[in-house]
Amino acid sequence: MTGTREEELSANVKAARERIQAACVAAGRPEGAVTLIGITKTFPISDVRALAALGVRDLGENREQELKVKAPDCQDVTWHFVGQLQSNKARSVVRNASVVHSVDRSSLVTALSRAAVDEGRVLRCLLQVSLAEYGREEVATGMSRGGVAPADVPALAAEVTAADGLELGGVMAVAPLGSDPDEAFAGLEAVASRLRSEHPGADWISAGMSGDLEAAIRRGATHVRLGRALLGTRTPLG
Repeated sequence: MTGTREEELSANVKAARERIQAACVAAGRPEGAVTLIGITKTFPISDVRALAALGVRDLGENREQELKVKAPDCQDVTWHFVGQLQSNKARSVVRNASVVHSVDRSSLVTALSRAAVDEGRVLRCLLQVSLAEYGREEVATGMSRGGVAPADVPALAAEVTAADGLELGGVMAVAPLGSDPDEAFAGLEAVASRLRSEHPGADWISAGMSGDLEAAIRRGATHVRLGRALLGTRTPLG
């Protein structure tokens, strides 16, 4: 890691924290209300270590293949898995992450519970909520970024709370393509409020990325997931 890269990352982290703080002030929320998660997908372990040294204590990956390499090398942070997860990768993710943001079906709940019990761990689970109804492009094409339908959140939440080794943490979502993120995140905020009425401890809202964190914070996000804003443009993996 060169000094130039260290300086770049330091400046990026400072700017991101200033954006988050400004968004909290604008929303009338207290300092420290929002946790920054640095998403390190496709970036090298040297960048991971640099972010940790800069005080980014929550880091995330969206590919199991990268998580299992990076997490053992940098164990003094909280690792989050934020990508779509196949059930057959559940054990690897449980070994290396403390939080999974993308729980969206019963079969995954079963796989994660079994792995958590076998590994002797308690895994925090966020339900990924589909906001496809707010995305013009997604409605038109029938494509979706994934997640459980809002109407199905209570049933899936009950499954997580009943499962051994799992802890219900709250909800996660990605603003759909072609959407007004403020409108989409308002929908997520309503889902989160209903969930908390039944499960008061499920108070995380993981929403907002580099391009829309202000809208997410305005609508109650407790965690924002930033990649490009911290690390720059990614090189696509093969």
